[in-house]
Amino acid sequence: MPKGAPLSRDRVLRAAVAIADAGGIAALTMRSLADALGVKPMSLYHHVANKDEILDGIVDVVFSRIDLPTPGGDWRHEMVKRANSAREVLRRHPWAIGLLESRTAPGPATLRHHDATIGTLRRAGFSVAMTAHAYALLDSYVYGFAVQEAALPFNSPDSAAEVTGSILAHLSPADYPHLVEMATEHVLRPGNDFADEFGFGLDVILDALAGWIADDVSPGS
Repeated sequence: MPKGAPLSRDRVLRAAVAIADAGGIAALTMRSLADALGVKPMSLYHHVANKDEILDGIVDVVFSRIDLPTPGGDWRHEMVKRANSAREVLRRHPWAIGLLESRTAPGPATLRHHDATIGTLRRAGFSVAMTAHAYALLDSYVYGFAVQEAALPFNSPDSAAEVTGSILAHLSPADYPHLVEMATEHVLRPGNDFADEFGFGLDVILDALAGWIADDVSPGS
């Protein structure tokens, strides 16, 4: 949208997301936001009260981009859909990884997301307590994987092999036999992609959660 377009809360938040995407959350200031929008900093306060409200707003923007699970649908399919979508959104907005659960004034998209996820697990047969456990476990895995993926020094199978190969060149099999074994027999295997680990780990968690339902109380209790 051109800088001369009318200012609105939505436009302010979209510009804030763009700044964070480009330079990280530290790059987002009232001054940088005003500059990006082509306005004076004081103009922003007609649409947002302060930077905290901006942070609340951009977190809500991120949540709005994650696919909602559907209560009553196949719960496992819905959790896979949600997890894959969250991972993809966090790859596009890595600054949000540490911010999503930090806000104390959640917006409507955030609340819809949490309510739909809880509803999906409850309708699947998890009790309230087990729903809380399952939700915490799934989020810990998704957010943790997103942190690890964002920190890796490679972004494709080919670059992973290059990085691993250069490290391996300095490792003695006698000193680090298990590292060398893992690198040569798994990491450097053609077609190996760290990204595939996400689905493997998610399946392990969902298999464990499926076993909880049989031992849990009914969803209405």
